[in-house]
Amino acid sequence: MTATIINRVRSGFYMDSVALMRFSRTIVELDGVEDAALMMGTPANRDILENAGLLSPEGAAAAPGDLVIAVRAASQTACDEALAAIDHLLARPARPAGLGAIWAPRTLRAAVQATPAANLAVISVPGDFAAAEARKALRRGLHVMVFSDNVSIEDEIALKNEAKERGLLMMGPDCGTAILNGVPIAFANNVRPGGIGIVGASGTGIQEVSCLISRRGSGISHAIGVGGRDLSVRVGGISTLMAMDALDADPATDHIVVISKPPAADVAAAVIERAERCTKPVTICFIGDGARPNAGNVTYTNTLKGAAEAARGGKAFGFFSFVAPPLPPGGHLVRGLYSGGTLAAEAQTVFLQSDVPVASNAPVPGAMSVSDNIDAHVFLDLGDDEYTRGRPHPMIEPAVREKPLQEALSDPSVGVLLVDVVIGHGAHADPAGELVNMLRAMASKLMPVIIASVTGTDEDPQCYSAQVAILREAGIIVAPSNADAALAAMNLLGVSG
Repeated sequence: MTATIINRVRSGFYMDSVALMRFSRTIVELDGVEDAALMMGTPANRDILENAGLLSPEGAAAAPGDLVIAVRAASQTACDEALAAIDHLLARPARPAGLGAIWAPRTLRAAVQATPAANLAVISVPGDFAAAEARKALRRGLHVMVFSDNVSIEDEIALKNEAKERGLLMMGPDCGTAILNGVPIAFANNVRPGGIGIVGASGTGIQEVSCLISRRGSGISHAIGVGGRDLSVRVGGISTLMAMDALDADPATDHIVVISKPPAADVAAAVIERAERCTKPVTICFIGDGARPNAGNVTYTNTLKGAAEAARGGKAFGFFSFVAPPLPPGGHLVRGLYSGGTLAAEAQTVFLQSDVPVASNAPVPGAMSVSDNIDAHVFLDLGDDEYTRGRPHPMIEPAVREKPLQEALSDPSVGVLLVDVVIGHGAHADPAGELVNMLRAMASKLMPVIIASVTGTDEDPQCYSAQVAILREAGIIVAPSNADAALAAMNLLGVSG
């Protein structure tokens, strides 16, 4: 039977991409629906729809500012029912009687007029428009956080230079995490207030370090995300250096942590030179970097756990012990399935520090590509485009992990399975529960040993201790940090260099 494909275009209708992805997932679960997507009509998104077999001529003619609704279903009736459900999801919720009309500004200018005391603009629009909106915000004297991706590196450099000239912070593009004056923004956690300031080119890196610090009684002054390209050769760390300046001058900050994957040598040297001039202790965490000797006020580490320990004055978090369960026969390899790309990088680093070879789809220095060596300990970043093209990030939609999880459980060479659970604002309401449900549906007699870590705090909406309890009740070993989980896997398999 031939499937029915229908596109509908809503001209000039914008909604946040995260909400659209969640709606898409809801529609896919309806009876008779094979696939569905709600996307802005940018050229990149139209390519995604075409590759997914969801694009019709109507959707192909959409403009970047239009919303494309695409459904592929087994019948016309199923398509019609899906479209009706989408209309319901997109409809503005009715306001209870007596509470007045809903008003939301449609322009940055209107938002500034409505909240003249605001000093930060968060930009989350299609990448084709993000640079223009960020430029408007900077020229109104606002600090800017660009959540949007698909912004050209030329625009990023221009925006960051303009922000620098105006004495404003430009965070992003593709900046998903920040905590400013105790307020978590986007994918961030509720952490204790304190004197540790973080600058990060990694969202999950910021989350893991801030949560480890908070769960051990210390606190965060600010966590400033800068976007994943800020420490590239072309951008040169413009926002990182400005954020370090800001934290060095901030009376509420008494220790600065910088988190990134290893930058190019010249950019790393600029960050180190600025750190050495700071009036406060600085911890630099270049994840996966080689060992560097500490010097003066600067401490170096290449793991997130190490950064959290150094920020707390070098106080070690203690040794993680657990009762070692038996491995399945033939299980001699580790498979890591990570929603946080920086957590996947940290796990690789832990293995490589003991000269244990690893492979990844996002390899750190010294690791192999998954295409180079199949019979190896493998760590997958499930937030990579390979897994998320046209789908929500696995922190939002745990089902992204379903296929690679099935593959890992079907591989008799996998003796230990490593997984991360990341909670907080923006994340799924119950990622531990979703993971446990998937595992139960796939259970077999020769299950690998499963070791998890949870990034979050008890103050988060999902509650750290509640998520840990769900995992432990399902027989999953829960380590106190992502690095501890990787070490536990090595110890369980008895692997070392």
